[in-house]
Amino acid sequence: MSSFTTELQDSIAVVTFDLQGQPVNKLTSAIKVELEALLIRLRDDAEIRGAVLISGKPDTFIAGADIEEFTALTTQAEAERLSFEGQEMVSRIETLPKPVVAAIHGACLGGGLELALACHYRVATDHPKTQLGLPEVQLGLIPGAGGCQRLPRLIGLRAALDMILTGKSERAAKALRLGLVDEVVPRSILLRTAVAAAGRLVRDGLPRRNARGELPGLFLDHTPAGRRLVYRGAKAQVLKRTGGHYPAPLAALESVRVGLEHGITAGLAEEHHAFGQLAVGDVSRKLVQIFFATTALKKDDGIAAGAANPRQIRRLGVVGAGFMGAGIAGTAVVNVEVDTRLKDADLARVGKGLGAASAILADRLERRRITRPQHERLSALLSGGDSYAGFSRADLVIEAVFEELALKRKVLAEVEAAVRPDTIFASNTSTIPIHQIAAEAERPERVLGMHFFSPVEKMPLLEVIPTVATTPEAIVTAVRFGRRMGKTVIVVDDRPGFWVNRILSPYLNEAGMMVAEGVPIELIDRTMTAWGFPVGPIALLDEIGLDVAHKAAETMHAAYGDRMKAGSVLDRMLAAGRLGRKNGRGFYRYHEGHKAGADKSVYGLLGKRQVEGTRPELIERRLVHALLNEAAAAYSEEVVRSARDGDIGAIYGIGFPAFRGGPLRAIDDLGASRVVSTLQELQDQYGDRFRPAPALAEMARQGGRYYAT
Repeated sequence: MSSFTTELQDSIAVVTFDLQGQPVNKLTSAIKVELEALLIRLRDDAEIRGAVLISGKPDTFIAGADIEEFTALTTQAEAERLSFEGQEMVSRIETLPKPVVAAIHGACLGGGLELALACHYRVATDHPKTQLGLPEVQLGLIPGAGGCQRLPRLIGLRAALDMILTGKSERAAKALRLGLVDEVVPRSILLRTAVAAAGRLVRDGLPRRNARGELPGLFLDHTPAGRRLVYRGAKAQVLKRTGGHYPAPLAALESVRVGLEHGITAGLAEEHHAFGQLAVGDVSRKLVQIFFATTALKKDDGIAAGAANPRQIRRLGVVGAGFMGAGIAGTAVVNVEVDTRLKDADLARVGKGLGAASAILADRLERRRITRPQHERLSALLSGGDSYAGFSRADLVIEAVFEELALKRKVLAEVEAAVRPDTIFASNTSTIPIHQIAAEAERPERVLGMHFFSPVEKMPLLEVIPTVATTPEAIVTAVRFGRRMGKTVIVVDDRPGFWVNRILSPYLNEAGMMVAEGVPIELIDRTMTAWGFPVGPIALLDEIGLDVAHKAAETMHAAYGDRMKAGSVLDRMLAAGRLGRKNGRGFYRYHEGHKAGADKSVYGLLGKRQVEGTRPELIERRLVHALLNEAAAAYSEEVVRSARDGDIGAIYGIGFPAFRGGPLRAIDDLGASRVVSTLQELQDQYGDRFRPAPALAEMARQGGRYYAT
């Protein structure tokens, strides 16, 4: 069956795109052939004077190109050809002698937006699911069907680069202000408005679009000298953000520059050439693999398919109104729209927590992600108190109190006395095994872990941790609720530290030991951000809070012995009243909450002088291999269910460099034998904490891998 159907309305052909057998519309090679044949029919049919392109899918216009086809590319020439054919198809829409109107509802992304840009007029719905963007750089690619050429010409250089170089999407209202769409209407009148627009274009010709903005902006967008300033600034921002590890944004910038300075023909040639290079490059391959893994996790409930159905969560209780509890509450309200009640020991803390949760809603309002009426309605879902009043109606209770086993057991007992027998209890613990928390529970089958990462409203990962007693219903309920909160969810085994903090602990410990040796704090952090982490390990300790990090380190040391011993650095820092950013005193100095350089007095506190001359390569070897070794050990103990889950957990949980694919894929790339050899050298120099994990040593002997080649 054809994926395009055509109906004539007042000499306007309404073309409905509904890709057969797929939940969303994608631009496959077969669709390109079909669309080109359709354009010929539209051109040659004398009864048709214009056309409207609309989607037959409920929430998608066109989601983009078929990424599966990218994975089949083996040479740069094949990838260049794919881009060139996309450019040709889109150009045929632009040069059609009859006006084409894009009627956009839902996701209009990547190749879908490139196709819409070639249409002569664009009408979009005001629905929140209508998003327009060019996310290709997030896959290590660039818009390869003319997007780098048409978008700057339509909305101006700076606005186009803001979208192309970050891959972000815009809602319809912002798209209208940018000039990306011509009209925004309710969904109910989308088709009628688009047909009317096509009729006007037939009658009056194409609309004149004037350059937008004030004089300084017009200078920057529309003069050679101004554009040179924009190119220079954009390149500096890209390098600052990516560290030069991601070639796609720079390639996109160059494609835009060539097109604007040398004409669209030259720009298109640069575009498909760059696309070809990137599509078969290692970075894009890694990012595409991450995309597929993340997509698969959206359908993975952590249990056998059909083993249980999730409970519907209508009311949420959160115990602990601190930073984490408030973040959980605010994120649940804004994303799930669930009635949420905060509880803490005194009303002052409750009030502070409600304020922090409300700030998440206020931020969404300020960024126009929600409307004023939505903000008022969602704010009404938040409440709190210093007792368990209201918890009897909760379907799910998440505990987010301090990392103390006795305290968490006490809270669990209190919650079980206050809630219904079928209420699910989740502990937001970072290291304490859930079975220890549930040891005295009346209903252990309803207890599991939901480990969020800080700050909750920004960090994308959630670890769900069942015990051997947890029911499948509780597991699937927690997983589905986490996904509704906007999280990528992995289900992990109930061991101290779980997955993310298990592999992070030796990395942070080693960084602390380097400080104790006198290695400059900023050199340690600079080395690891240059390797690809978003922040260095010492800055991360300050962000976590040295008291929290110390408590986690004690748990990990007790569970795994001396190889997880953190050393004396945190003890001495805490004895001096240093908690990190939270009290403005840590390894770094802080001014009005902002980091203001390393605090060199730390070395005096440790009885050590700062030592210059440490080679960054040695810092990198010690820290990276400490993490890789622990990842191999934890994987061998089946802490995660697959290498996919382990790598996604590391990327989304601790910011492991995405272009490296995750720690397990990094071991594959380096080769297990090479990793073991380096660990043995480090063991000889620094001790048994670098002893290669037995499973890793065995893999090296057998030439094994975590992923098939």
